[in-house]
Amino acid sequence: MLRSVRPNASCRSEGPWVGDILFAALIAAVLAVLIPIVPGGPHTAVGTAAALALAVVQGGALIWMRRHPERAMAVVILAGLGLQILGPHLPWFGLASAPMITFSMLRPPRVTLWALGILIVPTPWVLASGGGWRDLLLAIAGPALSWSLGELARTRFLRRDAERRRIIAEERARIARELHDVVAHTVSVIVVQAAAAEDVFDARPERAREALGGIQAAARTALSELRTLLSTMRPEESDEPNAPQPGLAQLDSLAAPLRAAGLTVVLRTEGSAGPMPPGVDLSAYRIVQESLTNTLRHAHATRADVTVRYAPLALQLEIADDGTTRSAGGAATSGTRHGIVGMRERARLLGGTLDAGPGPRGGFLVRAHLPLSSAR
Repeated sequence: MLRSVRPNASCRSEGPWVGDILFAALIAAVLAVLIPIVPGGPHTAVGTAAALALAVVQGGALIWMRRHPERAMAVVILAGLGLQILGPHLPWFGLASAPMITFSMLRPPRVTLWALGILIVPTPWVLASGGGWRDLLLAIAGPALSWSLGELARTRFLRRDAERRRIIAEERARIARELHDVVAHTVSVIVVQAAAAEDVFDARPERAREALGGIQAAARTALSELRTLLSTMRPEESDEPNAPQPGLAQLDSLAAPLRAAGLTVVLRTEGSAGPMPPGVDLSAYRIVQESLTNTLRHAHATRADVTVRYAPLALQLEIADDGTTRSAGGAATSGTRHGIVGMRERARLLGGTLDAGPGPRGGFLVRAHLPLSSAR
């Protein structure tokens, strides 16, 4: 069965992060320290208690900001207004500028600018309440800077998400082109076997049964590949040549030019190789190919070990090198990151998984699990 995961294009999350909880606690703690010591603060025990409660509310709103951003920001502003009334010389609207970073990171400008306006429009009150021009500028700059930081983070996230979607789309198109050739070959085999069965149907029925059995097996394989093919997209034009698609049997040929380039490639096989769906065979080859290419280009490695494990229900791949550890998300290794995204997409389309990261003894390790039953 084909599985596909659609990435979420929003920065929103369904629950608070640990960082949000710590950030909320920090805001509440800072306000709790400032309220008793800032001149012109609450003069009564009741006022102080109310201000402390509002400080906790303003900080605590961050905990559910990712689930309900608009409501949480409204609570932050209302709590800040209460703090401003109880202590005019406290920081402007409490510390509402800090939650503004998270709010503008989660929501687009058409939603966040109203909150920014609410925090900036009343700033002349700073002068009316005894503050100076410096206080006024700080009251304006704080929310504006916070909004800008959050918007920059949101834009960066969306740009990276769009790039990831583009990589996945390109990989799916490539898979579709490859599977198109696989399906075409399988259908050709079906046609030939059907013609052979018709020729010997009366004279040699046992040979006709063998041909029909071959047709049945080929048809099942073609159906599986068609399901994968229909889940991807095939461009109208392609510059890639229409050549036979490689598989794990060609790993020696794949390793030869890499060895000539100075990389020692060790190939190991565990288990017995049985009949394998063409899509799995092809994707396994591509995963090994991409992993070794990344090793040669980005890891500065001298050795790469490729292990292919054949099991009754799954094919497992392990590619380990002795190079420098490279981050899958670093800007300097964008080629490696893009390759990993493509490999993961291949594994997902077959119902499998792929993990990539630093190896336990250094270097970089790629592990793939490709089920055989879901591909048939």
